[in-house]
Amino acid sequence: MSDHQLRTRMPGAPAPAAAPALRGPGPRTAAALRAAAPALAVYAAVRALGLLGLWVAAQASGKEPLARLTGRWDSVWYQRIAENGYGYTVTLPDGALHSDLAFFPLLPALERGISEVTPLTLGGAGLLVAWTAGLLAAWGIFAVGAELYGRRTGVVLAALWGVCPTAFVQSMAYTETLFTALAAWALYAALKGRWLVAGALCVLTGLTRPSAAALIAALAITAAVTLVREIRAGNGLGPVLRRNVRMIAGVALAPLGWLAYVVFVAVRGSSPFAYFEVQAQWGNSIDGGRALAAFIAGLPLPAALGLCAALGLLGWLVVLCVRQRQPSPLLVYGIAIVVISLIGAGYFGSRPRLMMPAFPLLLPPAAALVRLRSTGRTAAVIAALACASAAYGAWTLLGAGPP
Repeated sequence: MSDHQLRTRMPGAPAPAAAPALRGPGPRTAAALRAAAPALAVYAAVRALGLLGLWVAAQASGKEPLARLTGRWDSVWYQRIAENGYGYTVTLPDGALHSDLAFFPLLPALERGISEVTPLTLGGAGLLVAWTAGLLAAWGIFAVGAELYGRRTGVVLAALWGVCPTAFVQSMAYTETLFTALAAWALYAALKGRWLVAGALCVLTGLTRPSAAALIAALAITAAVTLVREIRAGNGLGPVLRRNVRMIAGVALAPLGWLAYVVFVAVRGSSPFAYFEVQAQWGNSIDGGRALAAFIAGLPLPAALGLCAALGLLGWLVVLCVRQRQPSPLLVYGIAIVVISLIGAGYFGSRPRLMMPAFPLLLPPAAALVRLRSTGRTAAVIAALACASAAYGAWTLLGAGPP
C-alpha cells in the first residue's frame, strides 16, 4: 500500500513534515531521534513533574513513594510471575479464583531477564521497562503525529499523552507504556506501508495485553478496506493479492502473539476455553456494557451526572477523530480500545487507565493547540494539565484502591 493511500491531512492544517523513519542503528535513527528530541524532552519533563508530586505528597503523608510504583496491585502479580513462573492462584472469600494466567508474559519475561543481568530487583527492572517504554511510546506517538500533521503537532500529541489523567500509570511497573510503545510504532509502520514490521510489533502486543485485539482489528480492517477498494476499482483479484502480499502477510502475522498465549493457557488449563474462563474469574468477561450501566445507576446523582459527562466527552473525542479523517489504522485502533474498555464487566476504577493507550483520541486536541499559533499559550495549557495530572496521580497512588 502506498503512503498516499493511508496519509491524510486535516483541512486547513499545514502540510506535514514527515518524521524520519526508524530503521535501526545508523544515520536515519540518529536523525529520527534528533527530530523527536523536543517531544521526548517535554514528555520526560511532565512525567518527572508527576514523580515529584508523588514524592512530595508521600513525604507529607509518611508513605513510601517507590512502593506505590512497584509493590502494589498488578505490579506484584507481574513480579511473582517473573520470579516463579505461572501457577499462582488466589481464592477470594466468596470462593472466586484469581489466577496469574490472566497476566500476559512479556513484561515479566523482561523483568526476569533484566534482573538477572543487572543489580536491579524485579520491581526496579519493571520500572526500567516502564520508563524506557514510556519514552519509546512518546517517540512513536510523536512520529505518528508528525507524519500526519507536522512535527509541532507530534510534540504536542506526545505531551498530551504524558499529562492525561491516568498518566501516573506510565510511571508504574505496569504494561501500559510497553503496550503503547509497541502499538504506536506498529501504527506508524502501517502508515508507512511497512506491514511486516507492523505485524511483528503486533505479535509483541499480543504477548503484553489482551487489548492487542484493538491493534489486530485495526490492521485487519485497514487491509480489508484496501483490498476491496482496489478490486472495486477494476483490478483483478490475482494482481491485487500479488501487489499487497506484504500487507496480507503482516495481517496474518499480527494475531499470532495473542493466539500463542491463548493456546498456552488452554494447555495449562486442559480446556480450549481456559483463557476466557480465567478472564471471567477476574470479572473481565464481555457483557456489552451492562456492568457500566449498572455502576452508573448505583451512583449518587451528582456523581452519575459527572460520569455521564465524562463519557459524553469521550464520545465527542471519537466524533472529532472521525471528522478529522484520521487514517483507518488509527481510527479503528482508537475506537476499538475505547469499546473494549467499556464493554467489559471488570472493576470500573481500572477502565480509565485501560483507555490510556488510545492516543489517537488526543490528535484533535493536539491539532487545536497547534492552531493557537502561540508557543507560550500551548506551553501554558500543557503546564496546567501537567500540574493537574501530577496532583491527581499522587492522590490516586497514595489512596487505597487500585488504579
